[in-house]
Formats: sequence, structure tokens, C-alpha cells
Amino acid sequence: MNGPANSKPSDIQEEYDDQVLDARRARWTASGTGALLALAGLAASALRLSGPAPALVPAAYGFGATVCALAALLGSRGRTRRALWLLIVGVMVMALGDQFD
Repeated sequence: MNGPANSKPSDIQEEYDDQVLDARRARWTASGTGALLALAGLAASALRLSGPAPALVPAAYGFGATVCALAALLGSRGRTRRALWLLIVGVMVMALGDQFD
């Protein structure tokens, strides 16, 4: 008998199904958030590029968008913890670039 004496096979299967659902939800969240932030960064980069902002500002937005796109890719492959950290770094780069304006 595997596991505790009072657990049933249906309980184990239900717990496994919940874990699979949580993992799938984490992948979708990381992928969707990364893609959304990448698009927002590219749009901000394009807007800043057409204005009088220094060249460092659109470059920071573009680099942050690239990092967020990489996070979306990692998130879709199940590397959600690394994707979260890359999302944080990408947004921080975009925010830092905005400070130069």
C-alpha cells in the first residue's frame, strides 16, 4: 500500500489532476503576461522613438520587451519560475529607461 492508510486511489488521482491544472494555469499566465508586456513595451518603444526622447529610452523599452518575450517563451515551456523573474527584470528595465526621459 502506497501513501497514508486512509487515502484512496481516487483521492490521489484528484490531487494529481489538481496539480496538473495548476501547472497548466501557471504556464498560461506566464505566457500571456509575457506576451502582453512585450507588446506594451514594443508599443511604448515605437511611441518614444517618434518623439523627442533620448535614444536610450526607446532602446530600454525595446530591450525590456525582448526580455518579456523571452519570459513568455520560457513560461510556455513550463519554466514559470524563471519566466516570473524575467518578467520582473523586463518591467524594471522599461521603468528605468523611462527615468531617463
